[in-house]
Amino acid sequence: MAFQSPERMSPALLARFARRRLAPNRADLMTLFLIAGLAVLIAHGAQQMGRPLSQLSAAPISLDIARLPGYAVLTTLRMFVALAFSLLFTFVVATLAAKSRKAELVIIPALDILQSVPVLGFLTFTVTFFMGLVPGQELGVEAAAIFAIFTAQAWNMAFSFYQSLKTLPGDLDEAARQFGLSPWKRFWRLELPFATPALVWNTMMSMSGSWFFVVASEAITVGKTTVALPGIGSWLAAATDRGDTRAVVWAVATMAVVIILYDQLLFRPIVTWADKFRFEQTASQDPPTSWFYDLLMRMRLLPRLFGSVPRTLDQLPPLPKLPRIRPPKPLNPLLAQALDWLWLAAVILGAIGGAWLVVRYVGETLRWPDVMRAFGYGVLTLIRVLVLIAIASVIWVPIGVWIGLRPVWTERVQPVAQFLAAFPANVLFPIAVGAIVALRLSPDIWLSPLMILGTQWYILFNVIAGASVLPTDLKEAASIFHVRRWQWWRDVALPGIFPYYVTGALTASGGSWNASIVAEVVNWNHTKVEAAGLGSYIADATSNGDYPRVALGIAVMSFFIILINRSLWRPLYGFAARRLRLD
Repeated sequence: MAFQSPERMSPALLARFARRRLAPNRADLMTLFLIAGLAVLIAHGAQQMGRPLSQLSAAPISLDIARLPGYAVLTTLRMFVALAFSLLFTFVVATLAAKSRKAELVIIPALDILQSVPVLGFLTFTVTFFMGLVPGQELGVEAAAIFAIFTAQAWNMAFSFYQSLKTLPGDLDEAARQFGLSPWKRFWRLELPFATPALVWNTMMSMSGSWFFVVASEAITVGKTTVALPGIGSWLAAATDRGDTRAVVWAVATMAVVIILYDQLLFRPIVTWADKFRFEQTASQDPPTSWFYDLLMRMRLLPRLFGSVPRTLDQLPPLPKLPRIRPPKPLNPLLAQALDWLWLAAVILGAIGGAWLVVRYVGETLRWPDVMRAFGYGVLTLIRVLVLIAIASVIWVPIGVWIGLRPVWTERVQPVAQFLAAFPANVLFPIAVGAIVALRLSPDIWLSPLMILGTQWYILFNVIAGASVLPTDLKEAASIFHVRRWQWWRDVALPGIFPYYVTGALTASGGSWNASIVAEVVNWNHTKVEAAGLGSYIADATSNGDYPRVALGIAVMSFFIILINRSLWRPLYGFAARRLRLD
C-alpha cells in the first residue's frame, strides 16, 4: 500500500492502526520533539566547541541578556558530558575498590586526596596539557573545563557506589553465590540495582555541586593565561568583576530554570524509576511520582521501534564458544599474606616516591619557613571545616530524615535542594564584602560560611536518600511496637541512614576544602577581602603563577585530608560495613 499522510487516511484506517498500536500518540510526539530539540542543542554546542581559539579570544563575554540562553546551553552540555565520564569512572573505579583489597589500598586514599584538591589546583596543571593536545582550537580549553567539572562530580558518586557495594546485604550476596552468577551478571543484576537509589541522589548532588565551581571552570585564569569560555560561569565571573548586580540576578534566574528543566525531564523520572530497586519486603505505600515518567510509560511507537532490538540480537548467529579456563588454585595462606605485604610495601614506596618528587620540586625555590607557614594555614582551614561540618550535621540530619520519610515532601524539596546546592557563592560576594567592610567584621570568621554554602547539601541529599530507602517493614514494626522519640532515632533512623550520612559528611568535608579556594578570597567591584587559610594561600599562588607554592599548598591539603579521613571517616565506614548492614 502506498504511503498516505494521516490527514488523508480514513477514520477506519486510523482506527485500525491505533488498534494495532502502530499510530504514535501524544506521548510519542512529545518525546520525539524533545529528542529533536536535544539533538539540535548538542549540534549547536559541538559547533561552538570546534571553533579556532583565536576566534574565542576575539569574542569577549557579553552581558547582553539575549546571549544568556545560548550560554546556558553550552554550560549544561559541558556538565552532562562531565557527568557521563563521571558515571563511567564510578562504575569502573568504585567497583574495583570494593572488589579488590589491593586496589582499595590505592584507590580510596587517592579519592580522598582528589576530592579535596581545589579545581584551580587541577586547572593549574591541566590547562596547558589539554591546550597542547589540540593546539589553536577551542576544543582543548573545552576539554580542560569539562575535566574540571568532572573533578567536582566524580568523587562523590564514586564514594556513594563504593559505600553501597561495601554494605551489600549478606543474604543477597549469599543468593548470588548460590545461583553461580558470573561477575558481570552479579554486577548488572544485583550490585548496580542495589546501589541505584543512593547513586541517583548522589548524581543529582554532583550535578548541582558542580555549578558551584562552574565559574572557575569556564573563566580560567592561571598566571598570565586567561581564557573565558561562553557559559553561565564566565557570565557570572564577568558580572562579578564589573559589579553588575543585575547581570548576576539574570544568571541565577537562568540557572534556576535550567535546574528545574533537567530535574523534571531527567532526575525526577529516574528517581521514580529507581524506587523499584529499594531493598525491602513490603512495597512503599507512597512511591515517588513523575509526570514525565508517566508520559514515557504511555508511549506506543518508540517502545515498538526499540523493542525489536533484543529480538534482532537474539537472531544473530551465536559466538564461538571459548575454551573454559580453570580457576586458579587458592594460594597458600602464608604466600597470600606475603603477597599482600609486598603490595602494601609497593604502595607505600610509591607514595613516598611521589612525596619525594614534590619535595624536590618545592625545595628548589622554597624553604622550611614557607612549609611551616603553609601548614599553619592548613590548621586554620581544618578548624573551619570541622566546625562547619558539625553545624551542618546538627541542622540537616533531622531535616533530611523528616523529608526522606515523606515522599510527597521529597518530590517538592528535590528541585529546591538542587537549586540551593547549585547556588554559586559569587552571588553572595557583594553581601559578604559589604557587610564585612561596613561592620568591620573579621574575614577569618565571617567568610567561613561560604565554604559550606555548596557542600552542606551533600549531607542533606545523602540523608534524604538513606531515609527514603528505609525498609517499609522496619518502619511498620517500629510503629506497631510504639518506638518513639530518642529510641526511634537510636534504633531505627540513625542506624538506617548512617552509611549514607558518612558518605555525605566525607564528601562535604572534602568539598569544603575544595570550596576554600573560592570562599577564603572574595572579590567584588575591585574590593578584595581575604581570610587566612590554605584556600587563600593556593588562590593567591595560582593567580600569581607561583607553581611551587601551588604544589606545596596542594601537598599540605592532601596531608590534612588523609589524616582526617584515616582517623575519622574510614573507621566510620568500616563500622557501617560491619555493624549496620541490612542482613
